[in-house]
Amino acid sequence: MADPKGFLKAGRQVATRRPIEERVNDWDEVYPDGIGRALLPIINTQAGRCMDCGIPFCHQGCPLGNIIPEWNDLVWRDDWEGAIERLHATNNFPEFTGRLCPAPCETACVLGINQDPVTIKNVEVSIIDRAWESGFVRPQPPEWLSGRTIAVIGSGPAGLAAAQQLTRAGHTVAVYERADAMGGLLRYGIPEFKMEKKHLDRRLDQMRREGTVFRAGVNVGVDITGDQLRDRYDAVVLAMGSTEARDLPAPGRELRGIHQAMEFLPQANRASLGQAVEGQISAAGKHVVIIGGGDTGADCLGTSIRQGAASITQLEILPEPSVERPAGQPWPTYPMVFRVSSAHEEGGDRIYAVSTKEFLGDAEGNVRALKLVDVEFVEGRLVEKEGTEREIMADLVLFAMGFVGPEKPGLVEQLGVDLDPRGNVARDGSYASSVPGVFVAGDAGRGQSLIVWAIAEGRAAAAAVDAYLTGSTTLPTPIKPTDRPLAV
Repeated sequence: MADPKGFLKAGRQVATRRPIEERVNDWDEVYPDGIGRALLPIINTQAGRCMDCGIPFCHQGCPLGNIIPEWNDLVWRDDWEGAIERLHATNNFPEFTGRLCPAPCETACVLGINQDPVTIKNVEVSIIDRAWESGFVRPQPPEWLSGRTIAVIGSGPAGLAAAQQLTRAGHTVAVYERADAMGGLLRYGIPEFKMEKKHLDRRLDQMRREGTVFRAGVNVGVDITGDQLRDRYDAVVLAMGSTEARDLPAPGRELRGIHQAMEFLPQANRASLGQAVEGQISAAGKHVVIIGGGDTGADCLGTSIRQGAASITQLEILPEPSVERPAGQPWPTYPMVFRVSSAHEEGGDRIYAVSTKEFLGDAEGNVRALKLVDVEFVEGRLVEKEGTEREIMADLVLFAMGFVGPEKPGLVEQLGVDLDPRGNVARDGSYASSVPGVFVAGDAGRGQSLIVWAIAEGRAAAAAVDAYLTGSTTLPTPIKPTDRPLAV
């Protein structure tokens, strides 16, 4: 194990972010010189807090099966090359998860029963950033080619993970992406201040050197049909995510100035990268209301602050969570607690336990306000509280209420795959859809989930495809399609 007394000698410590007044004026990551460098002075000591538990429940918290105690020990011993070998054994893209994952491994940490848990996510990102700087991340092209061809539809974390695993297994893999650049939501959905795109670009470059082919700007289902895909490739992996956004059909929804988060964020991200965006939705000088209290809402908040919004209010229909773990969500489950992201540090107001009854407009058809009402749980149902209706000013409203499944028109309908009761693409225990040779990975089959689950599904689906094409596989299968996070 790492330092046998580390958890007794040192408390939890995380990297210091850049001053708020500095970082809100640019789009760079919120840590000075990146989080990996910001963590270097403290990370060995933090890794030394790991207790190398007999039963490490952090493994249960992470669907990837990351060998966390081992790479904590290697970091404490300053063996960074050994640490990245252990980390890459289970996770293709730790630079993504180390920046974007909410770290369910940490809430499952045994030390977290009566102390602050180990900073697992910070150790992870330190390992991969150090590995890139030290030249430890190298292409791993296959020793031989199988002669089999595979199309992966979607270049988010699930699609990229499946593609890299299958390429390294010797198959010829082409990844299709309808946007003009690869990465899915990693490219245009995640703001620069959370993850600079250089981290994505150098991983894509590694994959190109390994032999993966990328076809950006191809809208599968329009530019190439489902039948053409099946004729051209030996197998198809659907990894296009859950992109059908949840709407709020309240009166006044048709007013101008009301948008989905994924209309607003990609435009802002393109602009932050120096691209020209015609007719960009901007928060500059506006009173912004964000409906939805999750990570996407926080991304809208941080983006609106940097664009110069006059005010920003984030609404959440559920009650404000407690700071401490609720009794009904015991260790090692992932609890719903009050969290403060970097964007929340920077500004904006949060209002809990409210519901939007109506969007109010001006004479020109623009939104000017929202009519809200407080809500509370009564016998397990949310009901309105009498006498609490009020208006709040808004001339830009952003929906960040999650997603309800993959888009059905186009490829899904053309292939004729079965859907499950929730509207996701149905699959069996080997990630296969109802159509022979068509497999499903990530949010398209699971529904909206975390990046670690997407990568785990991509790796597992790759093993299933490899076995389908060759009769057997040595690729890992970290999870089954039916696996879910531990809950009570």
